Amino acid sequence: MSFNARSLFQNIPPVVKNLIIINIILLFASFVFSNMGMNLNRTLGLYYFGSSQFKPFQLVTHMFMHGGIAHLFFNMFALYMFGRILEQVWGSKRFFIYYFFTGIGAALLHSFVNYLEVRSLMASLTPEQIAIVKSEGTNIFLRGQNYTHQAMGALNLLMNIPTVGASGAVFGVLLAFGMYFPNTQLMLLFPPIPIRAKYFVMIYGAIELYLGFTQANSNIAHFAHLGGMLFGFILIKVWAKNRNTFY
Repeated sequence: MSFNARSLFQNIPPVVKNLIIINIILLFASFVFSNMGMNLNRTLGLYYFGSSQFKPFQLVTHMFMHGGIAHLFFNMFALYMFGRILEQVWGSKRFFIYYFFTGIGAALLHSFVNYLEVRSLMASLTPEQIAIVKSEGTNIFLRGQNYTHQAMGALNLLMNIPTVGASGAVFGVLLAFGMYFPNTQLMLLFPPIPIRAKYFVMIYGAIELYLGFTQANSNIAHFAHLGGMLFGFILIKVWAKNRNTFY
């Protein structure tokens, strides 16, 4: 590592730095364990709360697991770009609370939306079909298959595929940056044009809302992203009304 790179890394505030380190370590750990026949994403990822594989600790641990290097890179890059500034302004304790509050809040909204979808799918299935999905669905996935019956297949996806990634918390960080530094000019990559942070956040939020309703069956948890923004907005407003409890 060159001197400049080392100096840059040392200048990252502690919470952001340690979050990035832990996320990187766990991604490479997932690669190592996969070669040993163990899938960390299936252990630490967040399952639907009605699934037999759901564990309460997954509400936190899913935030440290990722689906690959690209998924990790974009989340950690955004955390570095925006999170380090917020931590420098807020302090480490306040940023730590905010990050996990938004991450868990994102998971809760995502789970609630999944609950509504599961209820709708179950209404179209017989009790026998539902029992089959619950008892056999995981093994079906482990064989790289799914049910040909559309509703059974969709139910199996919701109940037995874990959600991973720090995106919910990262979107919360993005929302906070847009609220605290609304007129900061950001340079987009695609297209390469400048845009103020407040407009970037509003446009991104609108896109996620649209995609959440129009692409409900995609492998991207759009409502988790929105949940991070929603819970971040709530916490910022609560803190604004209780300035004496500023962390």
